[in-house]
Amino acid sequence: CRNLTFPDRLPEVSIVFIFVNEALSVILRSIHSAIDRTPAHLLKEIILVDDNSNNEELKEKLKKYVDEVNARKPGFIKVVRHSKQEGLIRSRVSGWRVATAPVVALFDAHVEFNVGWAEPVLTRIKENRKRVISPSFDNIKYDNFEIEEYPLSAQGFDWELWCRYLNPPKSWWKLENTTAPIRSPALIGCFIVDREYFQEIGLLDEGMEVYGGENVELGIRVWQCGGSVEVLPCSRIAHIERAHKPYTEDLTAHVRRNALRVAEVWMDEFKSHVYMAWNIPQEDSGIDIGDISERKALRKKLQCKTFRWYLVSVYPEMRMYSDTVAYGVVR
Repeated sequence: CRNLTFPDRLPEVSIVFIFVNEALSVILRSIHSAIDRTPAHLLKEIILVDDNSNNEELKEKLKKYVDEVNARKPGFIKVVRHSKQEGLIRSRVSGWRVATAPVVALFDAHVEFNVGWAEPVLTRIKENRKRVISPSFDNIKYDNFEIEEYPLSAQGFDWELWCRYLNPPKSWWKLENTTAPIRSPALIGCFIVDREYFQEIGLLDEGMEVYGGENVELGIRVWQCGGSVEVLPCSRIAHIERAHKPYTEDLTAHVRRNALRVAEVWMDEFKSHVYMAWNIPQEDSGIDIGDISERKALRKKLQCKTFRWYLVSVYPEMRMYSDTVAYGVVR
């Protein structure tokens, strides 16, 4: 990675950090790391989205810090505060709405950027604005903040639509070039995207609730509708894998509901696989997934390909179960 060169003229980036009751010290680490490790001429602004935290430190103390930074560099840090909790998915979109740079990076507020993370990403997006990029992730151990290197991987999901790391595809290994972009079926969570393209492709599904599934849905949609998703080995970011998500005790119910939305809009005849993975009946599941008419209209407008095309062309590693007679619990 050290030997790569990048164009002098690259688009600027807005970095969006989402948080709810995050430790102030962790947010400040993320901000400082972004400022220290992103060339100043490429970092247009930092946007903090507070999804209705009730932690007092995140009010006055954070405001004081932001005011100090903005006194030196007016308007550099913008703060969006929600009056009620909207969840991670809608919080990301409200950060995007405030961003003004041509490229937007959507991150959690518990990350640390590595040297040179931005240039490879901005180069790939400059070459083709329909690329949605994920950095390569390392782990920050939440109990002592040590950084643990993770192997290079693509990002995929199982039929419950939980995201997971995948071995890079054979085509990547054949290149024998560990700096080459890794074609990826989906996104684990944090990603960088051309600001206007993100709107054209339909942002994130704001009909989803709280957390989970939105990153998988975005990956599927980008591929089916003419874009591509890739992980860049030379753009490295470390992320705290937390023991507990701050949003809600019962994340599973939200992930399941969101997964069924994805299935109904994007997966055609393969939606049965999602119902089967969650072990719920396809008819009268008893789960209200909300109105999906707008998302179906978006799919039609963008003239997207079928989910079968996606499985064959983009995610051939995914197992298909085509001759299932029945599923459920045997007693």
